[in-house]
Amino acid sequence: MASVKVRGLNKRFGQTHVLRGVSVDVPDGSFAVLVGPSGCGKSTLLRLLAGLEEADDGSIALGDRDVTRLEPRDRDIAMVFQSYALYPHLTVRDNLAFGLKLRKTPPAEIEARVKEASEMLGLGPLLDRFPRALSGGQRQRVAMGRAIVRRAQLFLFDEPLSNLDAALRAQVRVDIRKLHDRLGATSVYVTHDQVEAMTLADEIFVLNKGVVEQSGPPLEVFARPRTQFVASFLGSPAMNFFEARMESRDGRWFASQGDLAIEIDAADFPGALSSGRRVTVGVRPHEVDLASGDEGARFQVAIVEALGAESYAHGTVGGAPFVARLDPAAPVAKGDTVRIALQKVHLFDTDTGLSLREA
Repeated sequence: MASVKVRGLNKRFGQTHVLRGVSVDVPDGSFAVLVGPSGCGKSTLLRLLAGLEEADDGSIALGDRDVTRLEPRDRDIAMVFQSYALYPHLTVRDNLAFGLKLRKTPPAEIEARVKEASEMLGLGPLLDRFPRALSGGQRQRVAMGRAIVRRAQLFLFDEPLSNLDAALRAQVRVDIRKLHDRLGATSVYVTHDQVEAMTLADEIFVLNKGVVEQSGPPLEVFARPRTQFVASFLGSPAMNFFEARMESRDGRWFASQGDLAIEIDAADFPGALSSGRRVTVGVRPHEVDLASGDEGARFQVAIVEALGAESYAHGTVGGAPFVARLDPAAPVAKGDTVRIALQKVHLFDTDTGLSLREA
């Protein structure tokens, strides 16, 4: 396996600047996930790693090799596509073996590798079937098996679960992570699904408009987003936001909007608070509790979704849409106005979108 080092990649398609000086480091054996909305550049970056597109400038290294201008066949990578890309006229066995035969691998080794991959992915009973006789999940396992038999330095996954239903996505997601751990592979995985990103990644790279806005271990990025975009993109349901201005009252700080005043612990935002500063307050749905008496913020509840182990109340706080995760036993119903306590508050500069924790 090999590490991946990307430095200053730029890519344009006509007048559209898709990647803007992107740099990425993926250690040997790590599972990196590129995540972001449609059009952010994540799939273009993956195609540049694969050699399916050529960078305008910048460099790509796999281990100690500069592969920036190498053809795909010379990069020693294996890619799993969203569309499976199986040969319909070949059996599962022949699909797995096809690439090895092109490379004139000895027949005995081909047989051994196909057997190893099929056992790893539970494809043994399916080896003599054609793709048309397989389910979506089975086809995706064949696509992964075809990558495994390559024993490549780098595995690339291009939204491989997007064609599967929700339950199957969850199962195949686990299969992919198990496979990565078993192979000790270096993997780069592209998705727009932040749940996939959070659960699969050792390192997550959040892309927006052609730049990496933040990278790091998933839970660290989730807990300390550096921008409002990152905060809004990671988390389901998404973080709640409302605009306010900072006020100082008797040595205490408040983010205020109309009759709403959220007390802010200045120690969490050293040097970043000043009277009159326009801020965007962010609160995750799970960082909310019911408050007693007249304390906390007024939450006007429009609807309650009861999901069994938890409930989500949807409504407004200070006129802005707000979602709170509550205990299903909480005495909250459609049409209620309740008080809520905010356990943790994120502040972002309204003009720049940057977190004030990073100030």
